[in-house]
Amino acid sequence: MLKYHFKNLWFRDKTEDVVFINKYAVQMRAGLMLLIPIYMVIILFTTVLAPTWTVTPNTFAEETFDVTTDFRVIFNVQAFRTPFDYTIPTYVLFYGLFEMITGMFVRTAYLSPTIHIATLLTRNIRPKWEPLKPKRFAWIIGAVLIISCLTFFHPDSVARVVNALFSEELLPTTENWMPNFIPLLVGVCFGLMWLEAIFGFCLGCKMHWILAKIGIFKEHCYTCMNVDFDQKAWIEERKAMEKSLKDKNS
Repeated sequence: MLKYHFKNLWFRDKTEDVVFINKYAVQMRAGLMLLIPIYMVIILFTTVLAPTWTVTPNTFAEETFDVTTDFRVIFNVQAFRTPFDYTIPTYVLFYGLFEMITGMFVRTAYLSPTIHIATLLTRNIRPKWEPLKPKRFAWIIGAVLIISCLTFFHPDSVARVVNALFSEELLPTTENWMPNFIPLLVGVCFGLMWLEAIFGFCLGCKMHWILAKIGIFKEHCYTCMNVDFDQKAWIEERKAMEKSLKDKNS
């Protein structure tokens, strides 16, 4: 079993022109990786969306008898700002990015722990094969979403790298220049992985099919066209047997 596992992993045949992978292993892997967006949603609600200023307990608020431009009363209070360390979320996002990239190619798939675990967990289920390319497109979308979140958490570092590459101050290093809706992409990742893990519905694959339909991609998604490769192989095998019998009888 282990010999077959390390030889084929979740691929039907790595030497095929169109590489196919086990759909059930893909679903299982999506369920395993669902832990990443769940963790990031918790981080989102406890940091980005949480109040950053806290009034010091047992202190008095002093009215300034002044108002803001929208007629809100201004008070003087003693407050402190809660600093957040995004080191661990950054590592988690980098690992998610690593998983997205390694799953895109045959050789790098062996570096992914979740692919090995998902393949072993589904080893007793009859595989259902689907092409790798639509899944690769879906994982590219996932990688873009993760990179966007990484940039949101570290805008100053990204700005310094970009400015150094172009030898010009294109991005500010003293403020978060990323749009405020970027953290909501974590919810998008959660939704897409949940649909894949629970229902086997891959939005990226559907988008790939649409782009192939209008001619942007040359290769269609066989799964989206409802091609049953197990039934197709059985029909071809039966035709070959019937032809062989006819040749013997003649």
